[in-house]
Amino acid sequence: MGSMALLRSLACVLILLCSSLGAANGMYRRAGGAEGEEAGGRVAGGARGGVRSAWPGYLYTRAVGRCTPQFWSSGAEQWPNIVPQEAAVSKVFGSRSMDKYGPRLTLLEATMRTDDVGSPFVKLVKHGSAALINAYTRTGFPFDSWEVKALLLEALVSEDAAAAQAERFQQANESCV
Repeated sequence: MGSMALLRSLACVLILLCSSLGAANGMYRRAGGAEGEEAGGRVAGGARGGVRSAWPGYLYTRAVGRCTPQFWSSGAEQWPNIVPQEAAVSKVFGSRSMDKYGPRLTLLEATMRTDDVGSPFVKLVKHGSAALINAYTRTGFPFDSWEVKALLLEALVSEDAAAAQAERFQQANESCV
């Protein structure tokens, strides 16, 4: 009797694991089939194996809207000439930023950072860099370029200020179009 219960438990775990892996690899289709397909019959949503309109796709993804740091670091759109990718953060935001980020960190490297969970200063430079690019390229972005620079420098005074400003930049980046 005990071995039968153990076998059932293992079977349930195996079924859950397989269904999770299938969902993560985009194996399931959406109801309706044609939702989300791109024109021309191309594969939509990054699905693997030619599956069209896969859902839910990758279960754990980061925001990749048209204004996020991930978007700007992907090279999907050309950066404005006034803030080239290879420009140093200390040159763009001013010498006060050099104490926290050093003289060699570039804007591209700042937007590519993935270690922003633990440090509010890392999150600040990541989302501040994206906000600066958005200020130059997106009409209707809630911050002007000079505001982004000033707010980032003001937020360097403490971890609390950096965390609060990084959150504001992140919200602006993720909500712009």
